[in-house]
Amino acid sequence: MSKKKKRLKKTQVEQILDQHHVPYKSAVFATHQDGDVQSFTLGRETEDEHRIYKTLVLSGKETGPLVGVVPVDSHLDEKALARVSGNKKVDMVPLKKLLKTTGYVHGANTPVGIYEKHHYPIFIDNDAKKSETIFVSAGKIGRSVEINADDLAQLVNAQFADLQQH
Repeated sequence: MSKKKKRLKKTQVEQILDQHHVPYKSAVFATHQDGDVQSFTLGRETEDEHRIYKTLVLSGKETGPLVGVVPVDSHLDEKALARVSGNKKVDMVPLKKLLKTTGYVHGANTPVGIYEKHHYPIFIDNDAKKSETIFVSAGKIGRSVEINADDLAQLVNAQFADLQQH
């Protein structure tokens, strides 16, 4: 069997990172069907969960769509995101409008791809700076990239803020 068959085809996100010379490692995580969406299957063999980040898409009156990137094992503090983004309040974009708003299905939203397509404001939780690298979606369900949080923030023009509910 040739080596070419074994290698995964690069996602659009990986191609964007290559174009901008941003170092990353590809990662694949197991997924499962959870109602009408695909979700990560986090088990004991999974990387430190707090280094895996979810990309949440919200909307505010002042900004329109915006993105919050928080650890998968935490909850987004919508009031904190509203405050740092200059909105009075922000609400999650409804699941049925997600693909139209971002170009990605639930579970595949990625700050890299969303910024490349739409230039929405992006906010990353401060905890991301505590680890050498974090994992964010590579734009396909089950596929992620391991990347330095500062490199990610620079690429997508993101602002760091305290975004987790405590």
